[in-house]
Amino acid sequence: MIDIFKNYLSLTGALSAEEVNFSVNFFKPISLKKGDFFIREGDICRYIGFIARGAVKAYAIDKEGKENITCFKFENEFATSFPEFVAQAKSRRSIRVIEDGIIYGISYPDYLHLLGEVATWNDIIKSVMEREYSQKELYLLNYNNKSAVDKYRHVLMNEPMLVRRIATQDLASYLSITQRSLTRAKGQLHRHKEL
Repeated sequence: MIDIFKNYLSLTGALSAEEVNFSVNFFKPISLKKGDFFIREGDICRYIGFIARGAVKAYAIDKEGKENITCFKFENEFATSFPEFVAQAKSRRSIRVIEDGIIYGISYPDYLHLLGEVATWNDIIKSVMEREYSQKELYLLNYNNKSAVDKYRHVLMNEPMLVRRIATQDLASYLSITQRSLTRAKGQLHRHKEL
């Protein structure tokens, strides 16, 4: 699994081979089972994790006790709550494993040490944060104020992995619709031969 992480770091083009080999020593493999927390809402956000295998969902619990899923992360992506990690503050959301997997985690002290030793890590983190921001912007553009059918059609066309790998109730939460609305949207598209 460490080879997947090394390959990712090499492909960024920001690190030399020596820097890649040095950097991975700061990341510890964490085996997680479906349902385990990587970060729990209300706890200090202590880690950034690189997903080598598996998937996670990020969500906050609303006043009614309902999960509001804001994103999913899969292989070759980093997962954390960046503002809280940098501030070493309590996370405002949970990151929970939805498929058994392996995450390479780095603690905040090790992260600071790594940044001090390999300055180009700033570029990698900047790139990760820019991608995260872009994903949030696209989410707002594609899923706000649209019908359940339009939301599901967009998922099918642009994020089909979500349909294959995400439970129906989680996908409905992500799309901010009920499971019933999602089921109806699927049926409507199927009847019109759009599936």
